[in-house]
Amino acid sequence: MLPSNTYNMLHCFCGLVYLSALLAFATLTGAQSESLLQLDPQRVVVRYGDSVEVNCSTSVLHKGMGWEASQGGVSMTRNQSLITWRVSELTEWDIKPVCYINLIDSNQSLVHLPVTIYKTPDSVFISTVNHRGPMTEGQQYELQCDVHNVAPVQNLTVKWYKGQTLLNQTTFTNTIETPVNKTVTLLIGPDRADDGAQYWCEAELDLGAEGPQRHPTNSSKPFNVEVYYKPKHSSSTETIIQDDKVMLDCTVKANPASTYTWDHLKEKSSSPVLKSSALSPGNYTCTATNTLGRDSKVFIVKSKYTDRTTFWAIVLTGVVVAVALIAAYLIFKFRFSKNSVI
Repeated sequence: MLPSNTYNMLHCFCGLVYLSALLAFATLTGAQSESLLQLDPQRVVVRYGDSVEVNCSTSVLHKGMGWEASQGGVSMTRNQSLITWRVSELTEWDIKPVCYINLIDSNQSLVHLPVTIYKTPDSVFISTVNHRGPMTEGQQYELQCDVHNVAPVQNLTVKWYKGQTLLNQTTFTNTIETPVNKTVTLLIGPDRADDGAQYWCEAELDLGAEGPQRHPTNSSKPFNVEVYYKPKHSSSTETIIQDDKVMLDCTVKANPASTYTWDHLKEKSSSPVLKSSALSPGNYTCTATNTLGRDSKVFIVKSKYTDRTTFWAIVLTGVVVAVALIAAYLIFKFRFSKNSVI
């Protein structure tokens, strides 16, 4: 009688040999089946409810061949080298058709047909998470895209767009064959440039080389974003020369719209625009205000006559300098000529 440890080692060794033989047989059988049976096409991608047709052929003598499938199965047929699996409306999500052949030596070979059934979403919907109404510049918000009743999810990509710009995309690793619902979110931090922007999401099915090469897509309706932001002038000061046609324009973009106040005016004004000709020279401060904040701008009003006086003063100074230079030149020339004569 063998020792127990020797017996256990022998038992494990026999098990490994058996497993290796089984794997080798399965590999050989699979390779043999592929050589005995040919599928055309070798795999199919079908829209749920559409028709499908695949040929199974052989070039060897046999006792019979057929298709096993939960839809469109074909009973064993003798004296034929080609049989067709055909379904007018494919509705079995987990269908796994098998073409088989019974050989003369009583062995059986078979080949599996890979089938991918797809369904485009019933709807794709975009919304905000825990928020309604306008957004505020500088804060973060979450957009949500809901994709309803789509299959297979492992072939799905959900894409986010702002206008025509792709922002982000999400894929899935699930291997569920039947339709599912999927929800994807996107975090955004809108600024004033996003006021009026359109966000949207798209569900795309990439079904490989056997599927539609123009990938089936479903898109949500555009989501219009309204952004609240405070007023902000492009510059804090501006110099204005008095003139009948020149204006002090304090208009600035803001949402909600700004109200305007002016300092140093004899009479109050809520208009963002003032005529420079109606003002005395000096500094005027305009403040634009909305519910989010305020921003001020200083207009420096100068008299056009002051500028003219300055102009003529500069001209006169130039003339005086020019005359002085000419006089100095003439005196130098006169003295030089006198010394030359002596």
